Amino acid sequence: MPLPLGVLALTAVFRGNNLNPLDFASVRCDFAGVASERYERLRGLLSSYGSCLVAYSGGVDSAFLAYVAHEVLGDKALAAIADSPSLPRREFEQALALGRQFRFPVRVLRTREFENASYLANPDNRCYFCKHELFTELAPLAKAEGFAVIAYGENASDIGDYRPGAQAAAQFQVRAPLKEAGLTKADIRALSAELGLPTADKPQMACLSSRVPYGEVVSPEKLKMIEQAENLLRDLGFYDVRVRHHELRKVVPPSTINPPLTATLHLARIEVGPAEMRKFLENGTSIQVAEALRQIGYAHVTLDLQGYRRGSTNEVIKPPTSSIGG
Repeated sequence: MPLPLGVLALTAVFRGNNLNPLDFASVRCDFAGVASERYERLRGLLSSYGSCLVAYSGGVDSAFLAYVAHEVLGDKALAAIADSPSLPRREFEQALALGRQFRFPVRVLRTREFENASYLANPDNRCYFCKHELFTELAPLAKAEGFAVIAYGENASDIGDYRPGAQAAAQFQVRAPLKEAGLTKADIRALSAELGLPTADKPQMACLSSRVPYGEVVSPEKLKMIEQAENLLRDLGFYDVRVRHHELRKVVPPSTINPPLTATLHLARIEVGPAEMRKFLENGTSIQVAEALRQIGYAHVTLDLQGYRRGSTNEVIKPPTSSIGG
């Protein structure tokens, strides 16, 4: 039997703000009613599609959407996941396992954004090229197998954010039923908890390419380093984790014979949740992490004193109040 939308469900909502859901009894009642109304609106939208192909990554939003689409449409719903170097292997395996656990089918597609020079150049609209490649693969699949609608996991909390991927979605007429139903990230986490989805309390994720500053080239080699570094931190028990990958140029002075040489050094700028920073600095953890990341290939390892915040890579191009990317 599904759990009632109460304390357990709202733990996921308040956790990120260090709030105690037990202090919000009246809020819980209002929240439950509003979320339930939006949930029914979502089910109605999905039912109206008749059939649906869901762009799936295994994250909080797409997992919830894939699950509900399957509940509403049965075998007329299919989740499709794009396998590429920007998706961590753990995330990929967990996404497939989630489909098996909750009995919704998942199709694996190979996308080729890493063959696109515009994507690799890492402009501030990099996400457009990624989503364009994804929908380029999904569109013929939907046509061939008779899915009336392609849907993806943009939600109502994303309104107002800088989201280049939404431009690609519009070009392919991809629907965003979570947003259309008015479901916020908090709604989705709470409803996921009620439905028993383990993604309810999952940390926010974004593709590995989001860890590379705009203008610095994206490569599978860099993403592998980032993935290994973040796996290490998560294995140590950190919840909110980003390892931002920066390049430093070092000029080696010339000798009397040879011309000067330029070497590229890698710097890791670690972000952990503000509440987790003390843990990072205690009991020799910072030294352990620094040594491990040097083994991965980072010449310098730093801790961002502002801690994890969504979209910090975008701070150089957007006002501080914006929250974009990962």
